[in-house]
Amino acid sequence: MISDDDLYTLAVFLGSLSMLLIVLYHFLEVNAKDAGDGIPSSEKLAGTISPPSSPSHGRSGSKAGSKR
Repeated sequence: MISDDDLYTLAVFLGSLSMLLIVLYHFLEVNAKDAGDGIPSSEKLAGTISPPSSPSHGRSGSKAGSKR
C-alpha cells in the first residue's frame, strides 16, 4: 500500500509538473506565429469587435426635465 509520505511526494511532483506545463503552454501560445495571411491575432480580433452602441432611452444629450 502507498504510504502518506509517498502520496505527499507524488502530489507535490504532479502539482509542480502541472504548473510547469501551464507556464510552458502560455509561453508557447504567446510567442506562436500565425499561419496564414500575416495579420497578428490581436489585430484580427480588433477588427471583429464592434463599438458599443449608445443607449437610446428617448433622451437627447441634455438632461430631460431639468429646468434652470
